[in-house]
Amino acid sequence: MRLGTWNVLHGAATATGPADVDGFATAVGALDVDVLGLQEVDRAQPRSGGADLTGIAATAMGAGEHRFAATLLGMPGDWAPSPDSEPGDTPAYGIALVSRLPVTDWRVLPLPRLPRRVPLLLGRPRRWVWVRDEPRTAVAARVVGPHGPVTVATTHLSFIPGWNLVQLRHLARALRGDGPVVLTGDLNLGVRRARLASGLRGLVTGQTFPAHAPVRQIDHLLGRGVVASAPRVHHPPLSDHRALSATVVPEG
Repeated sequence: MRLGTWNVLHGAATATGPADVDGFATAVGALDVDVLGLQEVDRAQPRSGGADLTGIAATAMGAGEHRFAATLLGMPGDWAPSPDSEPGDTPAYGIALVSRLPVTDWRVLPLPRLPRRVPLLLGRPRRWVWVRDEPRTAVAARVVGPHGPVTVATTHLSFIPGWNLVQLRHLARALRGDGPVVLTGDLNLGVRRARLASGLRGLVTGQTFPAHAPVRQIDHLLGRGVVASAPRVHHPPLSDHRALSATVVPEG
């Protein structure tokens, strides 16, 4: 099965630019993967034309299986944590997993959240700012591929140094008994820390951020019990992240 991951920046080319829903669909289709993890996904948001980006991605892939998990409700500037990963028609933002292969089981896995604001050095010139992280979660699916089942999960971890390691270790433990596993997503971690904290092997190596001139890899495909081939870094015309893909089969 061909797996991919992409932080889609709500289908926009820049953080302040409008979403291009048709361009988003074209870019997803061009990745040509069987299972795709998506981060920074809008649903029913005015800035993306009220579109369900998860459903649009599924249509573009020819995928019959998909799951969106909301982490925030409302609109930018007036976000509120989502008490439910399936909030109905309320404007929402979160992550998604889309598969054109059969799925036998879905799970939404909430990740640990910092209970208070923390100081962080931000901006140019650098200055201390008190920040509060948004809720983080993961979506996992048991995907039945032509060579056997593989659990595929996607997530978008905290930007707060150290706390993303806590979340990654928590998620790796939650997936420990799942047999062959591939974890996809924007982990906000470099290659070495992502692999050490998860205990998983890197399946694709390549710089992903910022998309126009990437200097680091913070997006990952990490695996256990699988063999990967044909790794690739993609540069879609949207988002501030590049996408990754690889072909994966269970070991043995």
